[in-house]
Amino acid sequence: MQGPVLGLDLGARRIGLAVSDEDATIAFPVGCLERHGLEKDLAALGELIRERSIRAIAIGLPLHMDGRAGSGAEAARRFATALTEATELPVELVDERWTTAQAERTLRDAPASKRRRKGEVDALAATLILRTYLEQPREGAP
Repeated sequence: MQGPVLGLDLGARRIGLAVSDEDATIAFPVGCLERHGLEKDLAALGELIRERSIRAIAIGLPLHMDGRAGSGAEAARRFATALTEATELPVELVDERWTTAQAERTLRDAPASKRRRKGEVDALAATLILRTYLEQPREGAP
């Protein structure tokens, strides 16, 4: 199946967004979505999914370094279930250990306001989550 994939980094205040190219080989940050409750978040993501002809979604799963589920893991699972039901698209959870720390390191020297920087970190974290997803072998792939 061809088409872009959406990557999400779920946070309490924002959802970082990334989208792949048509061939699902390269991930690009596309900003962040301010959180306004599950219904509104799903509606906003549904609009983005339609606009960009998304075919699958990868959501970061917060895990501890030893692999145990992090405090946000259950919330990510619930969000993934709700997004699957709302969009009827395949949604996969992706281990996101280190993505936020890596994103913060990458942007450490970039001049920006704190609010803008946080949004940039969220989008870059989503890009790293999506890149991890795109690099994983898929069943039926060459």
